[in-house]
Parts: sequence; structure tokens; C-alpha cells
Amino acid sequence: MNQKSSYSDINLSSWINFLPSSLKPYVILSRLDRPIGNWLLFIPGLWGILLPHQINWAIRLKLIFLFALGSIIMRSAGCVVNDIWDRDFDRQVARTQQRPLANNTISLKKAVCFLLVLLTLGFLILLQLNPLSWLLGASSLILVALYPGAKRIFAWPQLVLGFTFGFGAPLGYTAATGCLSWSQFALYAATIFWQIGFDTIYGYQDIEDDQRIGVKSTARWAGEAGKIFVSTNYGFCIIMLLIAMILNQNSWVSFCALLLPLSHFIWQLKNFDLCNPTCCLILFKSNRDAGILIALALLMGNIFQ
Repeated sequence: MNQKSSYSDINLSSWINFLPSSLKPYVILSRLDRPIGNWLLFIPGLWGILLPHQINWAIRLKLIFLFALGSIIMRSAGCVVNDIWDRDFDRQVARTQQRPLANNTISLKKAVCFLLVLLTLGFLILLQLNPLSWLLGASSLILVALYPGAKRIFAWPQLVLGFTFGFGAPLGYTAATGCLSWSQFALYAATIFWQIGFDTIYGYQDIEDDQRIGVKSTARWAGEAGKIFVSTNYGFCIIMLLIAMILNQNSWVSFCALLLPLSHFIWQLKNFDLCNPTCCLILFKSNRDAGILIALALLMGNIFQ
């Protein structure tokens, strides 16, 4: 596979150039200039909030706001944890070698202090939810800490990422209802398959560098069968969404609405070029739209109950 050795995930000509030089490294470290990660962390929580019936819409809107804010904070914290773990690997990968910890723009001590501030803010948001959500939210930190290490020892680190980034689904459902259910578990499974699929696409950007330095990924595991692997995960995502809707007794309108994200997944697979990192990044980012389409289908389940 041919990749562009100069390919980088940092756009130094974006709005961050207007910030004071002392703030720029922290914005880059927390990926605030690349909000796609915030969306992909927020969307499963949105699914969880929209799935249950008979929830007051004022409560839903409050939770959506809290989860949106919390997603920005906790995604930033996750990026800091990831870059602390990966700072030596990042120096060896073209796409990541300009990250602040990799190029020593920020010291490890400052990064840890920044992480503590972010975790404190996240904890304050978590306190606005119910007690069961406190337990789930706190337990998710274990997954956040484990994911960067999974890339070193596990052939499918994207599975760990799926459990981590998809944790918003059970957390959102619990925040809205105060309980867990089988429909919520099916929704969580759908998020895991979805995230394995789109992060495998993302992983093809780095496949040559990952092979060289020994970082594991589902992209490396799947190799030339990447389209089959991604399509399988997207297929299971749709199946688990159907199961969640059946268990939740959604209306037929929400089932019909699932044709929209299904069509989006088919479009992604049709255009998926394993050897083109720019294409992989575009398709990865397009999963914000796929996630919103799934949220729309869940919303239809409430409106047309």
C-alpha cells in the first residue's frame, strides 16, 4: 500500500493561528481544532437519550446539552491520555509526529496537569446526572486508560475503542431513565460495531507506519480484506439497531428511517480506497452524518410512537 509520508492530521493554517502561542499546543493536544472526535463521542450518548419512550423533552434537552459539553471535555481528556501513552510512537509516524507531546512543545508534567483539569470538569458534569450514571461514568475511565495500551498487545484495539467511545449509549440511556434494559445493551452493541468499522477505515491512514513500529490495529489485521471487514461491522451495527428498536417497541417509521444510515454505509464502502489516506479520513469524518441519521431514526421512534 502506498501512503503519503508527509501526511499529517494537524492543520496549522486553521483558526488556531489566531490564538495566543501559549494556548495553541493545548488546543492541538486536546484536538479542539478537529471536532469530529467530539461528535463521534457525543453521538452514542445522543442515541441513548433518544431511545427510551415517555421521557420529558425538557429533561432530554438538558441531557443533550450536558452530554455535548461532556463529550468535548472527555474527548479532550482521552486525547491527552492517548498522547501521553503514544508520545514515542507518534514521533515515528508521519501523521502524528507534530503532536505537542511528540515534538516536545508541551512537557509531560504540563500535560498531566491539563488532564487533571479536564477530568475535574468532567466530574462536575457527571454530578449533574443520577447516581447510577455516576457509577457508569466513573467506570468508563478504566476504558479510557486502557485503550492506548491495547494497541501494543491486542490485534483488535478498535474493539476496546468501541467499548470506550460507545459508552455514551448506556450512559445516556441511564441518565434518561435511571435504569438499564436489554434494548440499551443492544444499542451499546450497535455503537461498538459502528466504531470498529469507522476506526478501521481511519487506521488505514497509518497502516505502513504501524507495521514498521509494531502498533496493532484492525486495519493491519484485515489487510486487503478491509472492505469486507468494515462492511461486516456496519452490517452488525444495523442488525443490533433493529434489535434495540424491536425490544424498545419502536414504531414502523423508525425502522424505515434506518434505510438512511444504511444507504450512507453503502456509500462509504463503495468509495473506500484502502490505499488513499485522504479518502480514508473523509470517510471516517462522514460517520458524523451516519450517526446523526441513526439519531434521526431513534427520534422517529419517539415522535411516531
